[in-house]
Amino acid sequence: MVKFLLGILVGVLIFFLFLYFGGGKSIQKVGEGLIDTGKKMEAVEELMQKEKDGALKDVKKKILKEEKEVQKKTQ
Repeated sequence: MVKFLLGILVGVLIFFLFLYFGGGKSIQKVGEGLIDTGKKMEAVEELMQKEKDGALKDVKKKILKEEKEVQKKTQ
């Protein structure tokens, strides 16, 4: 029971400290930072996708070239 009351007391204390130190304004600043981070991550993901596609094309070309060489050797 003591732990439960202590948990409620700590929760109320954290809530009042949140309101005292800016409340919604601090959440808004954090949200803006997360939006910027999300945009940067999207750009990185697009770049990685392009690089992956380019690498796959190179690998496919190399595999096809090796298959053609093997076919020439067997004939």
